Amino acid sequence: MQGSANLNIMMKAARKAGRSLVKDFREVENLQVSTKGAGDFVSKADIAAEAILKEELMGARPTYGWLAEEGGEEAGKDPTRRWIVDPLDGTTNFLHGLPHWAISIALEHKGEIVSGVIYDPAKDEMFYAEKGEGAWLNDSQRLRVSGRNRMIESIFATGVPFGGRRDLPETLQDLARIMPTCAGVRRWGSAALDMAYVAAGRYEGYWERNLNAWDLAAGIIIVKEAGGFARGFDDADNVLETGSVIAANEPIWDQFAKVIRSA
Repeated sequence: MQGSANLNIMMKAARKAGRSLVKDFREVENLQVSTKGAGDFVSKADIAAEAILKEELMGARPTYGWLAEEGGEEAGKDPTRRWIVDPLDGTTNFLHGLPHWAISIALEHKGEIVSGVIYDPAKDEMFYAEKGEGAWLNDSQRLRVSGRNRMIESIFATGVPFGGRRDLPETLQDLARIMPTCAGVRRWGSAALDMAYVAAGRYEGYWERNLNAWDLAAGIIIVKEAGGFARGFDDADNVLETGSVIAANEPIWDQFAKVIRSA
């Protein structure tokens, strides 16, 4: 797809940061790591990738606002637009040498996500979308959500809270309800890639609670532009504000959302 200037800027930035992360990933055992919290680490690689992304994105669009995992939030001269960035979604996978992590970049305009990029450098898969232009993988592969319409044939993804997080009991209850009804549940450790995989038809659906805006922003538009739904645990919820999301293809949506929301 021939994207807009902004989308091209996002993709270029993702690839540049990806090259830096891949280099560090090859030497993951030598990384200096500090602890942010239980099960949540930040590495030199993470911080370096965000610096690259900020230089590329803000250098090209200096008036936009900025919201990112490591660097926090900055208001822009243009109050209607901001970048929402996760430089390394799946940090724990990265630090354990598991090649399943991604860079996530979204552009928000007047409170709506209008462009999104999720780049998996380890597999060289670039998922991207713009409002009204469909969702795509790499240069020319159009993304479509799965067409499966039976729960028992469907695979779902979620994140299982780690350590002492208070939402662990809720997720265990979700699993108890959903697992007897489906073909399997996957927990791969990257919310951004879970959303991208729903858009690509690899999963029929995904749900998770208490995420951050940068975990979800790009995935929301990619799922929607691939023909799926990405909504809150209540239809009236703003997913970026609540951090809780249910994403699925249209045929499975009603059944899947009913099971998750029945809590």
